[in-house]
Amino acid sequence: RNADILLSLELIRTMASLTLGRVSSAVSRRAAARTAAGREFSTMLSISEEFPGLPSTTPTAAKASSASVTALSNGLTVVTEDASSTSTISLTYPGAGSSGESASEAGAALANKCLAFKSGSGLSSVVILRNIEDDGATPFVTAGRKGVTVGFTAAPDKAVRLVPLLATDCSFEKWDVRDAKKFAATEVGLANSDAQLTLTDQIYAAAYGAQSPMGRPYYTDGATTDSIISFRERTYTLNGAVLAATGVSDHESFVRAVEEGFSEANAEAPAEAPSSGYMGGEARLSAPSTGFAHVALAFEGPASSPLINVLKHCLALSSAEGVSAFSAPGLIGVYGGAASAGASTVADALCSAVSAAPSAAIVERAKGLAKAEALFALDGGSKSLADCMTASVLETSTFSAAGLAESYDAITAADVGAAYSAMVGSNPSFAALGDISSVPYHATIAARFS
Repeated sequence: RNADILLSLELIRTMASLTLGRVSSAVSRRAAARTAAGREFSTMLSISEEFPGLPSTTPTAAKASSASVTALSNGLTVVTEDASSTSTISLTYPGAGSSGESASEAGAALANKCLAFKSGSGLSSVVILRNIEDDGATPFVTAGRKGVTVGFTAAPDKAVRLVPLLATDCSFEKWDVRDAKKFAATEVGLANSDAQLTLTDQIYAAAYGAQSPMGRPYYTDGATTDSIISFRERTYTLNGAVLAATGVSDHESFVRAVEEGFSEANAEAPAEAPSSGYMGGEARLSAPSTGFAHVALAFEGPASSPLINVLKHCLALSSAEGVSAFSAPGLIGVYGGAASAGASTVADALCSAVSAAPSAAIVERAKGLAKAEALFALDGGSKSLADCMTASVLETSTFSAAGLAESYDAITAADVGAAYSAMVGSNPSFAALGDISSVPYHATIAARFS
């Protein structure tokens, strides 16, 4: 009996011990959970982070673009800005357009454009392009009557390393020259099938004379190897060129890198460009099978880019439906098109668009539109910004967004009136393309402005 009592007491102590253990464990777990919850909560919230663990919603503070300009001893002008998220580096040779060709070099400007990023300075075309592509850059080249621009767009941390590739000394390997001539012939074929490009060539032929450097077509093939080489050696020089760079945070270090990278590039004084004076006249290209007529009327334009842009918008605001205003290097005017039966009415509409001086109200509207167009171009991407920087440096030797805006604000109605009078006082240039049997001739057009 005593043994039974002792066994019962032992069972009671064991059950009590188990119960206390479970309670203790439960309390410990609840305490641990509260502690862990407190720690987890404290790490989720931070007084310095808006959303911990997520990308910042405002990674960097916005800032206005700041531009810097430096003229180097070799004649190259370097202009940079520091706010772009990508870098476009462009090198512009202002004398390497087709207006710089001599009579024996027709087509050399286009052929040399097609030689961009080809073998030179001891590097093959493959090595040059592979270096550009390995750094994720996108190369480009543009050319026309007034200069050629070669460049690339890349991440800012990759751009400086690639800069020397823009000024390689072309070695004119026979396979590169052969390919360039083929590419040029292809571009000429495409241009000849484009009515707008053909009309552009025709209006320049009418304005400057078909055999003058400005009047000859830019899209010309058949250049010889000797003329391609002589043209490049004469016009592709750093003296007078402009290097524009966007997304550059340290202007001074970039300039030092350019000086080192371009130390062996051609920097001879540019040869005097062949002269081309504005004359005014007519150019007609008949293609009756098209059943359509393209017509353009142009005049000598002012040298100031802001002023010619404002005048262009004045013409646009004064034009009837179907008539468009345009400005091009040295020229300003209007153009339009119609089926054969209405070709004569298009010519009348072009003349009406420029027949009266713009009113003060139209000038104010045109100033606002031209200024907005110029400022929007600054926000059109890094390449568009680099183009604007280059154009500003070539015209004024400096660049700033504020200065660009001020150049439009400073234009008065009197300035536009004087520019309009000078415009219509020049001999008109008239170009017609397509089925033009009913399009009037230059003498009839010129009589309206005499």
